Amino acid sequence: MNSLYKISLICTLLLSWASTACQAQSEDGIMTEYPEEKAEILQTWNEIIESVKNGDIDKLISFHAYGPKFTEFKQGAPRNGGEENEAFERGVFGSVKEALKMDANDMKIAVYYGNVAVVTFHSDFHLQFEEEMAVVNDQISLVFVKNNQGEWKIVHEHHSPLTQS
Repeated sequence: MNSLYKISLICTLLLSWASTACQAQSEDGIMTEYPEEKAEILQTWNEIIESVKNGDIDKLISFHAYGPKFTEFKQGAPRNGGEENEAFERGVFGSVKEALKMDANDMKIAVYYGNVAVVTFHSDFHLQFEEEMAVVNDQISLVFVKNNQGEWKIVHEHHSPLTQS
């Protein structure tokens, strides 16, 4: 075999392998787009915002799948679980007199396999308490999983300060 033929054969094999690898990732759910599931997540997010605005804390809590797998990272503190998250959310959101602004800027929804989603955004929340207003500008990641009833539930939250540049 001449060297030009060998190089051509190797290039063809490499291109074929790369194409197959890309197709495999796309077909196995990692690179696949899930527009219907993204719309469901966005609807769930809108319902979460409405529950806060309406002061419906039980509804807000219902969007979580608390249990031994639930985790949360908040403001650099050690990881906590569902009990701590629920107590915090009931305490904080239960004290909100008015949610003046609940913007999720630069939101990205990535769905995997049609039943797991990672939602990331920069929060611009303005929450009025009795005498003070809190402005929350964080980087937030939420991991959702679709349960057997077809509902999207939060199984992980991560909140950290957004550095303004």
